[in-house]
Formats: sequence, structure tokens, C-alpha cells
Amino acid sequence: MITTKQRASLKSLSMTMPDLAQVGKEGLSNSCIDSIRQVLEARELIKIKVQKNCDLTPREVAQELEEMFNCEIVLVVGSKVVIYKRSDRKDIKHIEF
Repeated sequence: MITTKQRASLKSLSMTMPDLAQVGKEGLSNSCIDSIRQVLEARELIKIKVQKNCDLTPREVAQELEEMFNCEIVLVVGSKVVIYKRSDRKDIKHIEF
């Protein structure tokens, strides 16, 4: 569980980063889930764009990803979802609070 200050710090980091994944009309397909998992493991923080033709709302996408990856929802605004999960990898630079 992240604190309010940590969430605010993650929000500010996410504002300048590009969308690293997209959820389209197929929803959370296996390939989409795999790519999100890989980026989340490598970067810890990921911004996802939910396309307008997706059957799921951005909030639903965030909740499903939270359950799948046991991650933290940082932000859901408009069509954007930002999630965070501390990586177990030792070869990357971890986000420090």
C-alpha cells in the first residue's frame, strides 16, 4: 500500500511520461496483458491509454489490472490509467520516494 505522498509523487512522474500501452477494442487480451506485465516489471510505473472503442471503462481496466498484477492504481483520469508495482528485478533503477 502506498501513502498519499507517494501517490502524489508517482502522479507527478507520470505527467511527463508517454503512454506505454493501449487497450483497444479487444479489451485486455493476452497480448495486451503480457506487454503491460513486461513494461511494469521493467519500469514499475506505466501509463495506459484506453481507446474509445474499448468495451471497458478506464476504471474497469484499472481494477482488473490491479487484481491481476497486485499493483497500485495511481491515477484514473479521462482515458488514462496509471499503475505502479515495485519490481523484483535488481538490474533496474527503482523509483525512490
